[in-house]
Amino acid sequence: MQPFTTLCAIAVPIDEPNVDTNQLCPTRFNKVPRGPAYARVLFHDRRFHLDGSAKEHLLNVEPFSQAKIIVADRNWGSGSSRESAVYALYEFGIRCVIAPSFGDIHVNNCYKNGLLPVILSVEQCAALRQSLRENPGSTVTVDLEAQAVHDSWGHTYNFEIQPVRKRCLLQGLDDIARTEQYQELHDRFERKDRELRPWIYRS
Repeated sequence: MQPFTTLCAIAVPIDEPNVDTNQLCPTRFNKVPRGPAYARVLFHDRRFHLDGSAKEHLLNVEPFSQAKIIVADRNWGSGSSRESAVYALYEFGIRCVIAPSFGDIHVNNCYKNGLLPVILSVEQCAALRQSLRENPGSTVTVDLEAQAVHDSWGHTYNFEIQPVRKRCLLQGLDDIARTEQYQELHDRFERKDRELRPWIYRS
């Protein structure tokens, strides 16, 4: 998993609340193998006509098509548990979503795939989105180590994150890599256990 430390990038404001995972990744795309094709999956039915041509959508036009940060409204990623919604965000290029609240399962899927969900207040998110609408192409800096968001107008917003999740993102550890950190302890336990209960290991 790619480590997340500090990200300075164009941010796109999405004002709509309750953006669910079916909008992020429509159901029919759930079984598409993860890869670059998922960049078109993100908001597919809202970004493309049936013939594949582009609709008028923020993510289809410069400078927002180059965004790596989304500043959203409340209840982002509600709905079903599909991890493919995070794949769509990630393959499009999004590395951080800032919102007042998230769907519980979606936020866990974000962490597991190296995408940082940041919770700020309703008022902070609204002010940031307004500034981004008025100044398209403006950048936002997200500093995970300092747990701070800096906008282009001199404002700083601090956020909370669970320490283990923070460490995993900073070090680029997914669940498997995190488990492998304890391989020596596991091997030591197994050697000792073989001595104490050899019959368990007989084939």
